[in-house]
Amino acid sequence: MPRRVEPKSELVFRAAKARARSYLLADGNGLALRVQPNGTKTWLFRYRRPSTGKENFHSLGPYPDITLTDARRSATTARNLVREGIDPVAYRQAESIARKRVADGAFHLVAQRWLDFKRKEWADETYRKAEFVVREYLTPALRNKPISTLATPEVKPVLEAIAAHAPNLATKARQYVGGIVTYAVQNGLREDGAALTLRGVVPRHKKGHIPAITRPADIAPLVLAIDAYKSPITRAALKLTMLTGLRPGVVAAVPWDEVNLKTAEWHVAAERMKMRHDHIVPLPKQAIAVLNELQSLTGKGHFVFPSPARQKTLHLHRDALSKALREMGFQGKHATHGFRGMLRTVGRERLGMDIDVLEAQLAHAKRGDVQKAYDRTTFDDDRRRVMQEWADYIDRLSMPTTAAGEGVISFV
Repeated sequence: MPRRVEPKSELVFRAAKARARSYLLADGNGLALRVQPNGTKTWLFRYRRPSTGKENFHSLGPYPDITLTDARRSATTARNLVREGIDPVAYRQAESIARKRVADGAFHLVAQRWLDFKRKEWADETYRKAEFVVREYLTPALRNKPISTLATPEVKPVLEAIAAHAPNLATKARQYVGGIVTYAVQNGLREDGAALTLRGVVPRHKKGHIPAITRPADIAPLVLAIDAYKSPITRAALKLTMLTGLRPGVVAAVPWDEVNLKTAEWHVAAERMKMRHDHIVPLPKQAIAVLNELQSLTGKGHFVFPSPARQKTLHLHRDALSKALREMGFQGKHATHGFRGMLRTVGRERLGMDIDVLEAQLAHAKRGDVQKAYDRTTFDDDRRRVMQEWADYIDRLSMPTTAAGEGVISFV
């Protein structure tokens, strides 16, 4: 029979000296301390692998970081695993893989991978909206929740909290969570392989019309308020949004290399458009004047409307435009997206502009046989004429006259 090794005291292990070659100092029941020539000491558990019967060593950690008491406890755990036919080394490796999988499957990491994946197919504005909701609303609440076990009861209060102050945003957040979990399922990160049941979690919100000023008498006060706004960057962005009919997010993020002042054209890249095709915008002389004025302020940078200091984006955020309209007193009366409705309604009803030309300018999805003509022509000449007519009309509306009848306020 093998000689029984008596347990040793902490003092014995502490006093063990280095030798020319490494050696083992046994404590009994498979536990031993390996002492290296350089003086480092490591606890080992010696056992026979259940699958092969071959002797093996299982490292329990360095001494004195791992005390004798802790080492004996770990050795007992390992010994019990061997008795159950489990290799403690293989068991530790499996645990490590499982922990890494849980860590890699934290909600915020999977959400970022989902955003990176979707960026390839989304327009820039669509991506920015999703990234904003994930970053500002979902990640703070669900950051380290494991995606493998994320359940509806964990997500429900998060969506309800968003819905309490922003119903439309909550609907988007629900869609994004659903997309993230579906992505996790497709990549084998969900234990049950099932998506979440989120239908009905966010109360239905009746969509209202986007507030838009369309009465000529109301347009003048809006234009004059914009012209007097304190921030030259935001003021110019609002003017261009009105003059072009582009989506506010597209305007706010415009780089200088999309603008050609010589040809009076703005070539919006496909990846920044909702419909994912290049969009050429003819610029009226009023828009050129705004851009010429901006060139002295921001022309040396990448973006036409750079972000103010300490902001999260390099360019002006579209929310800054909404905030400006609220500060001017137009909350509930006119939204930044309402400039598109203004152009469409006033252009059609007051100026008699061709609806297909307007739809082409607004880059709307095409419906019906007539609008399919947009597939064959972009109405370049017609759109240039229409947009100059629109800018001139805004100028006329926003020009109060003196007693002599002379205009004293210009749009730029």
